[in-house]
Amino acid sequence: MSIAQTILSQLGGNRFIAMTGAKGFATTNGNNLIAFLPNNFAKNKINLIEITLTPADTYDFGFYYVSNKKINGYNKSEWVEKSLVKDVYCDQLESIFTDETGLNTFL
Repeated sequence: MSIAQTILSQLGGNRFIAMTGAKGFATTNGNNLIAFLPNNFAKNKINLIEITLTPADTYDFGFYYVSNKKINGYNKSEWVEKSLVKDVYCDQLESIFTDETGLNTFL
């Protein structure tokens, strides 16, 4: 199982996807990172989430608002960091996600 699959499993797997409307999953950074898009109902306009496994075996959570603008005929993405939570343990992933986005990961 890859690190990204493990992170998704620790978030709740398919239950997490169904409850939050998460989509567009991607991995990068040597597969130590998973990024995805929550549904459009996340608070603070959060529309991109990154979770990175750190060398200390904890996670860093990045919550962003990304907008696309056309400037001089070119598309440009603007990233606004809404929140950054560091040193999160695997058993805290769901609660941090809910606190930051307002989306529940289970019923």
